[in-house]
Amino acid sequence: MSSSDISNIEKKLIVRNTRPEDIDNIIKMNKLGFGNADIAFKREHFESQLKIFPEGQVCIEYDGEIVGSCSSIIVDFDEYGEDHSFDEIADEGFIRNHDPAGKNLYGIEVVVHPEYRQMKIGRRLYEARRQICKRFNLESILFGGRLPNYHKYADQMSAEQYANEVIKQNLYDPVLTFQLMNGFKLRKVMPNYLPDDHASLKYATLMEWKNPDYLPETNELYQRAYPVRIAAIQYSMKEIKSFEAFVAQSEYYVDASSKVRSDFVVFPESFTMQLLSFLGETVPSKQVRRVAAYTNDYLRAFSDMAIRYSINILAGSQFVEENGSLYNVSYLFHRNGSIDKQYKLHISPDERKWWGVQPGNAVNVITTDCGKVAILMGYDIQFPELARIAVDQGAQLIFTPFTAQDQQGYLRVRYCAQARAIENQVATITAGTVGNLTQVYHMNTNDARSGIFSPIDYSLAADGVIAEAGANIETMVVGEVDLEALRRNRLVGTVTPLEDKRDDLYRVEICNKPHVTFVNS
Repeated sequence: MSSSDISNIEKKLIVRNTRPEDIDNIIKMNKLGFGNADIAFKREHFESQLKIFPEGQVCIEYDGEIVGSCSSIIVDFDEYGEDHSFDEIADEGFIRNHDPAGKNLYGIEVVVHPEYRQMKIGRRLYEARRQICKRFNLESILFGGRLPNYHKYADQMSAEQYANEVIKQNLYDPVLTFQLMNGFKLRKVMPNYLPDDHASLKYATLMEWKNPDYLPETNELYQRAYPVRIAAIQYSMKEIKSFEAFVAQSEYYVDASSKVRSDFVVFPESFTMQLLSFLGETVPSKQVRRVAAYTNDYLRAFSDMAIRYSINILAGSQFVEENGSLYNVSYLFHRNGSIDKQYKLHISPDERKWWGVQPGNAVNVITTDCGKVAILMGYDIQFPELARIAVDQGAQLIFTPFTAQDQQGYLRVRYCAQARAIENQVATITAGTVGNLTQVYHMNTNDARSGIFSPIDYSLAADGVIAEAGANIETMVVGEVDLEALRRNRLVGTVTPLEDKRDDLYRVEICNKPHVTFVNS
C-alpha cells in the first residue's frame, strides 16, 4: 500500500432508512443493546413500521454492520396528552395509528450496539430524527425516555425528584443525561409508561425538542436558513515526545469542536511537522520524508476521530511520498468514514527549494453532508483563478489551512482569503499555526490569526468577518455560515459579482488535461 493509499483505511459509516433485510440484524443488536428481550421489538413490529412509515425508520451501518437503529411515528400529540402509555401512542409498536397529518414526531425506540457506544451513534440517530422532523415540517419531537438507574434510588426519592437531580447533574442516568446533552428538555415524568421496564420501575420521562424551522400553516412568507458551524483551530507548534502526543493534542480540539456541535473542524497546513520535535532530523529534505513515513498512522488516527466524534475533519495537510515524489496533501475526513484529499497546486519558493515538494494538477470540489467545499492551501488562496474554478463547480465553502513564518505571510493569506469570499460570494475559512519549533527549519516561527469570512453585505457580516481569533495564541475560533444566506446573496445582493462577471472579456477554463488555463478573450 502506498503512503497515501486510503483504500484499507476508509470505513464507511452510513445513516440511512431501514430496509426489510436489516430486520434480523437489528433484532440481534437490540438484544445486546437492551439486555432484556421483553422490551425489544419483534420482527412483526419492524415489518409493520416499515410498511406504514418507512421514512421514519433509520439505522446506522458501520463497515457493513448495523450498529444503531431508531423507530418513529407521526402523531397529533394533543390527542394523547401527557399521561399516555407507550402502548397507547405506539400502538404496541405496530404504529397503525400513524397520522401523516399530525404535528409531532414521536420516537418509539433507539438502540445502540454496546460495542460502538463511543462513536456518537446515539447522537447521529437523534440528528436523523431532527432531519425527519424538519423534512415533514413537524412542530416537535417527543418520546418517553427510560430511567434505567432509578431503581437504585427509588427508596430515597420519587421519580420526579430523581429526574430533577439528574438535570442538576447531582446524579447520572445513562439515558436521561444523554438526552439532555442532546438538546431535549423534560416536560414531565410519566408513571406506568412501559410495564416491562423493571429498571425504570415503569416510569419514563416525556422529553421534547422543538423544531426551530417549523412553519405553521399561515399565509405569511418565511425565509429558510441552512447554518453550518465551523471550528478553525489556531494550532500551537509546541514540542512533543511522540506521535501519540500529536494525536492527543489534535483530539483535544476535535472533542472541543464536537462539543459545540461544529459540522467541520479545520486544522492548519503542515501541522504534522510538529512530529519533527522528537524525530531529531535536521536536514530539511530528509525532515519532510521522515514526517511522510507517518502518513498511514495519520490517516487512521483522523479517520477514527471523525467517526467517533461525528464531525468532518479537515486535518490540515500531511507530506506524502508517491512514486518517489513528495506532495503536500490536505485530507478531509468525513464523519461517515469517507476520505477525500486535495493536493497543493502552487508550491512556494521555500517548499520547492528546501523540501522538493511537487504540485498537484486539479481542483477537487468535495461533496459533504453540509454542501460542497474546496480546499486551497496557503499559497493556493493567492491565485484567484482557483477559487473561481471551485465556485463554478458548486463550492460554497473554501477552506484554507495555512502556515506563515511572519506577519507578512499571514496577511497575504488573510487578505486573499477575504478577497476570494467577496469576489466569489462564498465563505472562506483560514486556520494557521502559532508557536515555535526552534529546531525545525521553516517551522521555527509561526504567525497566524485564523478566521471565518463572508461576502460583505447587509444580510451577512458587516465587515465580512464572521469570527476571528486573536493574534498568535493557541485557540479555537467558531462561527456559523448560513449557506442559504449565501445563495440569496448571489441572487439579490447589493452587488452580485458572480452574476455580473464579464465572460465576454475573460473566463477561467479547465482544459482536457488536468491543468488550469486563464483565457483573455
